[in-house]
Amino acid sequence: MAYKKLKYWFDKELAKMLAEKIGAIEPNFKQKSFIIAVDKKVEDLELKDRVEVMADELFEKLGSDYDTGITLLLKILGPENEAETGMFTNYYWVMPIAKYVEKYGLDNFELSMQAIEEITKRNTGEYTIRPFIEKTTKKTLKRMEKWSKHENKHIRRLASEGVRPRLPWAKKIDAFIEDPKPILPILNNLKDDKSKYVQKSVANCINDILKDNFDIGKELIESWKQAEISKERKWIIKHALRNFLKNDNEWAKKMID
Repeated sequence: MAYKKLKYWFDKELAKMLAEKIGAIEPNFKQKSFIIAVDKKVEDLELKDRVEVMADELFEKLGSDYDTGITLLLKILGPENEAETGMFTNYYWVMPIAKYVEKYGLDNFELSMQAIEEITKRNTGEYTIRPFIEKTTKKTLKRMEKWSKHENKHIRRLASEGVRPRLPWAKKIDAFIEDPKPILPILNNLKDDKSKYVQKSVANCINDILKDNFDIGKELIESWKQAEISKERKWIIKHALRNFLKNDNEWAKKMID
């Protein structure tokens, strides 16, 4: 992927790529119609709107039937991403499929959860999962707690990144800003994760909690310090407290000793 602003990758050429991938599996897919529709609509749009146009056109051209459409789309995803990078370079083209699930999959929980898992192995489901958290909070958190123990690092990261109360470029989760306690079991499961990719997400989630619920974040970190701790947990705590450490906060300095 040569360098250019990410939004410009969601254009006629990407529509052509998606159409060809789908057409290889479903010969009746109206490739030309899909490409023309996308090309006509995206020119003056920003990134999120371009992605949504593609998701909408996929939904329409695949018969406006979510179950059939997502089952087909999952077949074009290809190999999993083994690295901790590449989500928005090698696998940027998966974003319209993630939006497809986010927008049209809320009424089919199980199939959508399966789809989010597969998408996350290549791109990311951190934005896709949030409407499910809002609609079926307990059920979705239960699944995400299970994901926090998954063998795949991308899915473990999703467990913490997806529940961040203040995830950048996403709608805030007001329920977790008011009370983050429901997400603490997920963070506890990940406190010694070996993947730096996951560690950063856990630290950022705690950083979010500290902004609105300092006492809850403080109690969580102190509970992690009650015994001999791993180097991974030490790193998470230090990164979570980075803003406090910049301000020379005495409590934060004690937590990284």
